[in-house]
Amino acid sequence: MDAFYVSVELRRRPELRGKPVVVAGLGPRSVVTTASYEARRFGVGSAIPTARALRLCPQATFLQPDFEYYRSASADVMRIIRRNVEMVEVVGLDEAYLDLSGLPAPKAGMRRLITEIKERTGLTASVGIGPNKLVAKVASDAEKPAGFVVLTREQACERFAGASCRLIPGIGGKTAERLEGLGIRTISELRGVPEATLRTTFTARSSAHLQALARFEHDGAVSEERKVVSESRERTFDRDVHSLGELSRILDAQVQDLCGKLATQGRRGRTIGIKVRLDDFSTHTRARTLPAAVNTADIVGPVAQELLREFAPPRPVRLLGVRVAGLVAEDASPSQQLTLAV
Repeated sequence: MDAFYVSVELRRRPELRGKPVVVAGLGPRSVVTTASYEARRFGVGSAIPTARALRLCPQATFLQPDFEYYRSASADVMRIIRRNVEMVEVVGLDEAYLDLSGLPAPKAGMRRLITEIKERTGLTASVGIGPNKLVAKVASDAEKPAGFVVLTREQACERFAGASCRLIPGIGGKTAERLEGLGIRTISELRGVPEATLRTTFTARSSAHLQALARFEHDGAVSEERKVVSESRERTFDRDVHSLGELSRILDAQVQDLCGKLATQGRRGRTIGIKVRLDDFSTHTRARTLPAAVNTADIVGPVAQELLREFAPPRPVRLLGVRVAGLVAEDASPSQQLTLAV
């Protein structure tokens, strides 16, 4: 989906169409969730600090995120997709992989699908079609918004040869920095470098994997199993928190909110975890897996609090979060819960 959160917001704020719009928290340490394409022309992008976005584009309209509204819109889109395609793998709220192998005319079918999404929801989507998920993903991002790109693996290699290695999903900032340390900046350079060179910095397995990605090789199948199997709550503080007692109170409120949501959804999970980001930006996680799946604050809370006490943050805390993972439906049998938990 194209600039999904902004596009959903514009359905109820049509007067903002064609103008720079930014969905972001408004606290001093908040970051941008997404931005309209008009705002992106000023350098505003996802995950940059809201304060920086305000400097780059002071004329933009800033809206606080409304994730309940976005989840509802996402459900509408996914229902339309599932009516048209049998095998769908949902990735977050705004993206899905579709297995088109059973369609007699996949390109025509996809054009009909995005037209239906537009007519029924008012939202636009970009499509990438390829022989595997990696090619399809990169193709879908190549000509946003409202892109429609069909590529073979060989065409992807040619088209993106000069692109940064970071274009490839799975190659993040730290990996790209290590590649640059070897003089490798582009996808074609990664594809052509001797594997022995990569092994000076990466393991043999990682080296082979990176070069396979550079050749746009990927053997992952489209799966109907949802990738999102956890629910979390986290908060970045306007000012660093020094007191363990204050952190404990904040964590308790997060647990209450999280467990209330899980109960409403009818979901439980066995793994309880916390996330702590210190004032030096180091991020630490701790987790514990229980014998049975739970969703009540009287069980989740004490476990989360114990994890926090055991970690005992050695520095002031910038962010605190809690999550319940390995989620299953409440009516799942114990054996199902054990099988599905992470």
